[in-house]
Amino acid sequence: MPAILRACRAAFFFLTRLPVGGFPFTEAEWRWAAGWFPFVGLVVGAVMACVWLAAERAGPLVAATLATGAGMLLTGCFHEDGLADTADALGGVVDRGRVFEILKDSRIGSFAAACLVVVLLLRIGLLARLAALPSTAGATALAVPGLIVLSQGLARVPPVWLMAALPYVTLDDVSKSKVVTGAGSGQAWLATTWMALALAAGVWWGVVRPIEAGIAVAAAAAVTAYLGWRFRRRIGGLTGDFLGAVEQCGEVAFLLALALVRGPAP
Repeated sequence: MPAILRACRAAFFFLTRLPVGGFPFTEAEWRWAAGWFPFVGLVVGAVMACVWLAAERAGPLVAATLATGAGMLLTGCFHEDGLADTADALGGVVDRGRVFEILKDSRIGSFAAACLVVVLLLRIGLLARLAALPSTAGATALAVPGLIVLSQGLARVPPVWLMAALPYVTLDDVSKSKVVTGAGSGQAWLATTWMALALAAGVWWGVVRPIEAGIAVAAAAAVTAYLGWRFRRRIGGLTGDFLGAVEQCGEVAFLLALALVRGPAP
């Protein structure tokens, strides 16, 4: 099997706790794994969407909470951990060397705790809010589940582009994320292809309108560009924790843009 196809399993192995097997993977398979990150997100989103549908009768807030929790369980809070470490490292210090020390520290500081609470509240609150807003005709029953799938897939595209654009500068030679950071333009375009297919399906099924999709993607891209600039300015590049933070911020940006575009409920 070609490395680019076997890399799909490597991507699931890296990003989730699903028992996909296949380890160990070759260097080429790890390198191509990044291109499959959005596909992994779509699968995680599909599971979350099923949880939403199962809990929907309990109310949108409960359904959103359980769906978000299911996603965290599937990924082992992989991205949330990166967000927390990033918040502590960039929020409280100026010295570059100290940033790396904090990133390696497993303890949760005040910046991390506050950031996790805010982002989790946004993710849950935005899903609940979108359930109350008018959606595209013909997709009422699947509007929010569809958005869950899209948000999970699309949020995993920006980290791949940052991998291709910025150097990996961690000081830890055994970093888990280092094995996939050889991603280049090929992996970034593969990831973008998944994004384009998912958006096309979302438009086709009436989950999002084309204009909504464009605005939401633009919002996620703007947040990614800012974060990339900030990372480059602070430490000269990326770490694995930074990539987790990008995924979380991209997800929030996508959902927030949709909520703002759709406006108040009638």
